[in-house]
Order: sequence, then structure tokens, then C-alpha cells
Amino acid sequence: SSSSRDEVLQDKRARILSRGLPKQKPIEGVKQVLVVASGKGGVGKSTTAVNIALALAANDSTKEVGLLDADIYGPSIPKMMNLKGNPELTPKNLMRPLKNYGIACMSMGFLIEETAPVVWRGLMVMSAVEKLLRQVDWGQLDYLVIDMPPGTGDVQLSVSQNIPIAGAVIISTPQDVALLDARKGAEMFRKVHVPVLGLVQNMSVFQCPKCKHETHIFGADGVRDLAKTLGLDVLGDIPLHVNIRETCDSGQPVVISQPQSEA
Repeated sequence: SSSSRDEVLQDKRARILSRGLPKQKPIEGVKQVLVVASGKGGVGKSTTAVNIALALAANDSTKEVGLLDADIYGPSIPKMMNLKGNPELTPKNLMRPLKNYGIACMSMGFLIEETAPVVWRGLMVMSAVEKLLRQVDWGQLDYLVIDMPPGTGDVQLSVSQNIPIAGAVIISTPQDVALLDARKGAEMFRKVHVPVLGLVQNMSVFQCPKCKHETHIFGADGVRDLAKTLGLDVLGDIPLHVNIRETCDSGQPVVISQPQSEA
């Protein structure tokens, strides 16, 4: 019958397409991978990734947490986690992550000079990402949080297709231009069958420290509206607060340095 022929054709097409995709291989010692992503740069994705990793560890002291900075061109995890130096090598020639606040961290920033630009083409970037994923001795981790570079390019696709990911968190400000790119990010993860756990609305409101007047600098509720459209949850609503910025810049993220504060 024509329906059985269609099924055979669909099955054949799926097999051909799957040949081109790399086989997903778990990272040794890592139970679950969480990616923190954004369509656009400058929306506070790395700040949120750092505080998510610290919060996962703070909420359950029995859990081991790691943080991987997959932003090759603009690594910011070393500064935010107050880490410097080169990783040691194990007898198996694997890099040992640097550790602070109980979080094992790996970043391109540990392998190059702080002020040196990474002037590389795509293939070299992909090779570096592969090394950061596969040539690191993570020990035994319950969660590995990956701070993705902004956008929906080679790195995002390669990470999504090479390793099994438990879920993705999309960070955006309520601003229209950021929301456009956040939507693309969510759709990309759906295409590569990565569950999107939800959206985080960052820099949602600014409260004047003197008069306490609140201003929605980047607009109000844009991420909530997008979440409704996409059928996703809003996981958090983070204000534009000087403490959040200052603590990350000084290498003492707000979750660890001011755990009882509103921020």
C-alpha cells in the first residue's frame, strides 16, 4: 500500500540523514550536562551561568558541579570565578580543571594570555572546543554547566550534536532585539533535540538605589511573552542590579558572596 511505501521511504531518509550526524558520546565522569545559552551577546549569560553553577552546588552539598567556558573568543569564566594559571596534566595527558568555591572550571582563558586575542578560523575553534570537552579530567560530576558563546553557530551545533545534553537554559533581556535572537536559540535546540528547560529574563528592572523608583530600561515582560509563545517556562526574573555586576567583576559572584541578598 502507499502508506507502507511512505513509511519505508521515511525510514530510509531518516537513516541517510543520521549518517551525517556525529554519534553522541557522553563526557567521561559527567552525569548531566546543562547548557546556558543566548541568541545575543551582552545579555548576562556568563554571569547567569556562573551563578547557576554555584547555586546548584549551594542547594545540595552532596552534588559535584563543573563549569565549562565554551566561549573561545571571549572567555570570561576565569575572571568571574577568580581563577588564574594553567591546568596541570594528568599521567593520561588530560587537563585538570582549576577549582574555586568548590566548582571545577575549564576555559580557553587558562590556556592563553589574558590580553591575547584568539585570532582563529572555524576549524581551529572547533578543535579547541573538542579538547575542552574530551581532554579534561572532570573526575565525577553530577552536573556540568556549559557557558555557550552567543548565537547559533558551529560551536552550539557541535556541542549539541556531540554530547548528550539534559537541558538548555536560554538567557535574554526583555528588549525586542534580544528576544528575536533568543527565539532563534530556542528553535535551534529544538531542531537538534535538546530539551529547552526554560527562559531567564535578565536585567528586567532597574531600581534606583537612592529613591527606589523602578525603571524597565529594556522593556517589561518581553521574555514572559516569548515564553508563552514558545510554550516554555520562565525560570527566573533577574533585576539589573549593581551588586550582581560588581560581584562577578571582582570574582566573588553574588550567589557565593551575598547568598542572603535579594539579588
